[in-house]
Amino acid sequence: MQQRVMITAAASGIGLAIAEAFHGAGARVHICDANEEALKAFRATHPDIAAARVNVRSEAEIDAWFDDALDDLGGLDVLVNNAGIKGPTAPVDDIELADWRECIEVCLDAQFLCARRAAPVMKAQKSGIIINMSSNAGQHGFGNRTPYAAAKWGVIGLTKSLAVELGPYNVRCNAICPGSVKGPRIDAVIRGEAELRGVAFEQVHKEHVAMQSLERFTEASEVAALAVYLASPAAFMINGQDIAIDGHAETFHIK
Repeated sequence: MQQRVMITAAASGIGLAIAEAFHGAGARVHICDANEEALKAFRATHPDIAAARVNVRSEAEIDAWFDDALDDLGGLDVLVNNAGIKGPTAPVDDIELADWRECIEVCLDAQFLCARRAAPVMKAQKSGIIINMSSNAGQHGFGNRTPYAAAKWGVIGLTKSLAVELGPYNVRCNAICPGSVKGPRIDAVIRGEAELRGVAFEQVHKEHVAMQSLERFTEASEVAALAVYLASPAAFMINGQDIAIDGHAETFHIK
């Protein structure tokens, strides 16, 4: 049976890699994204994957997306809560409440809103997988990135609670915790840190690479492969876990 998969923020980056991996494995995939330009490019290259413009900060837009996707797919086997933003890079005393709230809304609230819609469908069919995208920032403290780290810690709490609540219905929930994933998003994080510290981008990039025992950044395709595995029968007894995919972060924050 083809898996029916919904993925948030999947027109580019890690979400795109996850969408392509599930589609390549034979799944029927329905994605959303807030970036119209990214969606336009996605639709041009992936005409057989449904894609909708959704701002995950909006409860109404998430509900409308679920209504359309569930009608299209005829059910839901896998939900991947991938949407997230990097949030501000600044000392806590310089962070505006509006920036804090935006980061929490995108990185954490949206996962709750999507899980709330997926849960009754999966409970009724007595099966399902929810994969929440956290971060190794949700497993460590992260100075000067407090909104992001707080949201990602919250994702792990949400994940473990959903595993307890939904496990009796044969529904599994796990969190993937990537480290630095190669691409424009980590470049933006490094650029922000370099500006905050008043040093060169190249210096901070080198320091971030050196944090891992395996001294390179994670590939989006590696995160996608883990998501597909967690949604497979081989991973049936993996539930309520926060799984790092970061090459083993020996340290986390550069002093």
